[in-house]
Amino acid sequence: MLPFHFLAVISILLLFPLVLCAEDYYKILGVDKSASDRDIKRAYRTLSKKYHPDKNPGDESAKQKFVDLAEAYEVLSTSSTRKIYDQYGHEGLEQQKRGGRGGGGGGDPFDLFSRFFGGGGHFGHGGGHRKGPDMEVKLQLPLRDFYVGRDVEFNIEKQHICETCEGSGSADGTVETCSKCGGRGLVIQKHMIAPGMYQQMQSHCDKCGGKGKSIKKPCPICHGQRVVRKSASQSASIEPGMAKGTRLTFENEADESPDWVAGDLIVILDEEAPELGANDEERTDGTFFRRKGKDLFWKEVLSLREAWMGEWTRNITHLDGHVVQLSRKRGEVVQPHAVETVRGQGMPIYHEGHLHEQHDGEEHGDLLVEYIVVLPDQMESGMEKDFHALWQKWRRKNGVDLLKDSGRPVPPETDYKDEL
Repeated sequence: MLPFHFLAVISILLLFPLVLCAEDYYKILGVDKSASDRDIKRAYRTLSKKYHPDKNPGDESAKQKFVDLAEAYEVLSTSSTRKIYDQYGHEGLEQQKRGGRGGGGGGDPFDLFSRFFGGGGHFGHGGGHRKGPDMEVKLQLPLRDFYVGRDVEFNIEKQHICETCEGSGSADGTVETCSKCGGRGLVIQKHMIAPGMYQQMQSHCDKCGGKGKSIKKPCPICHGQRVVRKSASQSASIEPGMAKGTRLTFENEADESPDWVAGDLIVILDEEAPELGANDEERTDGTFFRRKGKDLFWKEVLSLREAWMGEWTRNITHLDGHVVQLSRKRGEVVQPHAVETVRGQGMPIYHEGHLHEQHDGEEHGDLLVEYIVVLPDQMESGMEKDFHALWQKWRRKNGVDLLKDSGRPVPPETDYKDEL
């Protein structure tokens, strides 16, 4: 008995360093231990594309990272193995393997990748794996998000590989090659068009419907179609200053199919119509700014007294809540439709591909304010007499004859001066 115990102890001691050296699965996927199944799936989708060997030819470290990601996901995506791992770590998984219950990784990482993206686990850059069609969607955002930036989550309806049958279409995993077309999905038929003359025609196989394969027990979820349509969550980072019409590309996030590598999802940013929001940060003057390139536009209304006499102040709340002050001293006149340029109060200038680098020159565009002067519809009789007498006095003394200055014919009866 002593030799047996001795060998058992030696085997445990040899296994112990391997367990200690194994990297934490949560760390491999870059998630917390409290991460949800959705977070784990999202992390695998992102990192597996980044470290895929097809994208990193000759890079052994990327290849190993790809294998590690598959192993980590296989463990953490299954509730039973994740529970064992959380309680007992890598040692618990090793004991489960020795107990004959499987689990704990060890599968083909390309098979796992294929279940997510199709194409046999490879990108559509070669090897006969074609890439599926790209998908374009529009994302409506308020102007404030283009100004301050935001991480936004949104849902899209798209085609997914059926997770229940893993894209086979079969409930029991059995898929048979069609006996009539030999798996080609096409059959060639001969038609006699004249005595001794035949025409060959190619058509879809009527037995398998052109699929080349037949399924006796269709999957109850996808009904043998291998794919299902459902909503998928995506997240995008909107950088300050991005323009309307900016196209954000999410690689391999379009419609999925076992027959191709998923195409790219292209999100086109669009600006939604302004409206007052529910909270204070969405109820600002800036909500109704208009944008053109790097500049913002705003219309400010002045009364006749303010435009003519001056001595007024306006506080405009910008898109991020800071205040831009406009004012005139007493005696400073503002003409109707005059435009004032407030430097550096426009949109942030977005430098594509260099979001975190310093750039020389301006960082923001300008805010252009157009002044709209509102005249009174009517005046009280006493006020009208006073104004009329005042204008009559000053127009005779200092007025400009706009009729003569215009170069138009002057009526002989004209003997008074025009407005100030």
